[in-house]
Amino acid sequence: MLLRASPAFSLLANNGGETNSLSSANSVSNSLSFSSVRFSSPAKNPNNGGFSVSAAAPETNSRPLTGVIFEPFEEVKKELSMVPTVPQASLARQKYADDCESAINEQINVEYNVSYVYHAMYAYFDRDNVALKGLAKFFKESSEEEREHAEKLMEYQNKRGGKVKLQSILMPLSEFDHEEKGDALHAMELALSLEKLVNEKLLNLHQVAEKNNDVQLQEYIEGEFLNEQVEAIKKISEYVAQLRRIGKGHGVWHFDQTLLHEGDAAAA
Repeated sequence: MLLRASPAFSLLANNGGETNSLSSANSVSNSLSFSSVRFSSPAKNPNNGGFSVSAAAPETNSRPLTGVIFEPFEEVKKELSMVPTVPQASLARQKYADDCESAINEQINVEYNVSYVYHAMYAYFDRDNVALKGLAKFFKESSEEEREHAEKLMEYQNKRGGKVKLQSILMPLSEFDHEEKGDALHAMELALSLEKLVNEKLLNLHQVAEKNNDVQLQEYIEGEFLNEQVEAIKKISEYVAQLRRIGKGHGVWHFDQTLLHEGDAAAA
C-alpha cells in the first residue's frame, strides 16, 4: 500500500518566538511527496529578524519520496509459492540446510550412545560386590543428562522443520575394573574422554551451522550445550585428579561417599 501526502505549509518564527503559524494543505492522495524547503537569513528577512521556513506549492515539486513502498502481498509472493501443500512436508522449515539437519541427527546419536555407556557404568557400580553407591548415582545422573540433551536436539529438529532419524546404538562395556587403575579411576577417565568427545562433536555441529550461515543454530548450540560441556569437563577432570591421588585403596570409599552425599547440604 502506497501513501501519498502533499504538504503545503509555512512556519514563521521571530526572535521573540511570538508568532507561529501553520497551515496545512487540504489535499491528501495515495502517494507521498515533499516539496522544496527555503531558508531565509535575518538579513534577507528584516521584518521578523529570525528565520523563515516555508514549503512551496505542491505543483512545483510532485516527485514522490522513494524507498518507503511496502506492498506485503507483492513481497510474499515468492515465499507463498514455497509453502508446501503435501502433508509430509514441514510448514515451519525456513533456511534450514540439509547438512544442518543431518548433523543434528548425528549429534542425537552421539548423545544417546554416551547415555548408554553411562547407564552401563551405573549398573556396574550398583552391583552388590562393587557397592559404590556414589559413583552409581553420578553415572545414572550423567546418563539421564545425556538423554535429556538428545531429546532437546530432537525437539529442536522438529522446531526447525527437520526429520528426526534415530540411528543404531552400540553395545557398551559391562566391566570397568582395571588391574592397575582400579574401577573408579578407570571409569572416571572414560567419562572424561566421553565428555571431550561430545564437546568435539558439538563444535563440529557448530561449524556446520556456520558454514551454512545458520545463525540461529549457532546461537542454540552455544547457549544450550557448549558452556555446560566445558563445566562438565572441568568437574570430571578434578575427579580424575583426586582418584589418581588416592589410588585403589580405602580413599575410593571416601570419594564415593562424597559423590553420594553431594548436594545434600544444599537440599537441606
